Amino acid sequence: MNTGKVTLVSAGPGDLDLLTFKAAKAIAAADVLLIDDLVNGEITTLKAPHARVIKVGKRGGCKSTPQAFIQRLMRRYALQGKHVVRIKGGDALLFGRAGEEIADLRHAGIDVEIVNGISSGFAAAAALGVSLTHRDHCQGVIFVTAHLRDGTEPDWAALAATGMTLAIYMGASRIDSISEALGETLAPDTPAAVVQWAGTSRERRVCAPLGEIAAQAAAQQIASPAVILIGGAIGEAIVEVAARGEPLRQLSA
Repeated sequence: MNTGKVTLVSAGPGDLDLLTFKAAKAIAAADVLLIDDLVNGEITTLKAPHARVIKVGKRGGCKSTPQAFIQRLMRRYALQGKHVVRIKGGDALLFGRAGEEIADLRHAGIDVEIVNGISSGFAAAAALGVSLTHRDHCQGVIFVTAHLRDGTEPDWAALAATGMTLAIYMGASRIDSISEALGETLAPDTPAAVVQWAGTSRERRVCAPLGEIAAQAAAQQIASPAVILIGGAIGEAIVEVAARGEPLRQLSA
């Protein structure tokens, strides 16, 4: 039997309208669908009638399907000649362990195709109506995870010193320590925001100065999954809220 293939499909932040045509076609052509926990469950309505659906949830701080098991599933079905579609939330290449999966599949002689999508960081920026790279405020954006594999923290001082917009993933549970660490370099009035479930019908968001963002997020019960955005560019959202005469904490869907 001929070896099948694996397609890593980026499902985007949740809104099915944000799927690419290429992603939808890959899902419809699948023999096996491996679906991450954060993916919109309605995505299975796009599947081919014969496709087998397997949920392989992975959530920080929650019971998760082991990564090694997921990789074994992909290898097993692909080596049976099947087209395996691994559906990941956001963009597969950004904090989705795609690197480990690609290396493992290539080592097994299995072809891998990658379909890009919209990461939650961009969905969060769209929710706030801001440009992450607004040229009046910064020269770029840094995507960083607060959840490091070895348990250590990123060098927050070095990141803050860049002057770039910071898009922090998987940091909702430690927003207090993150804002405190960044506050050693950045001014307490540096604009910040937290967007939970960005790009979905459950989206909620809060905007406040860095020195207050942790307390405001807690008051609004903003929790994982969420993206933290920090930097001058985020101030554009604060300006908009002020223009509407709303308290910052009310910047929520």
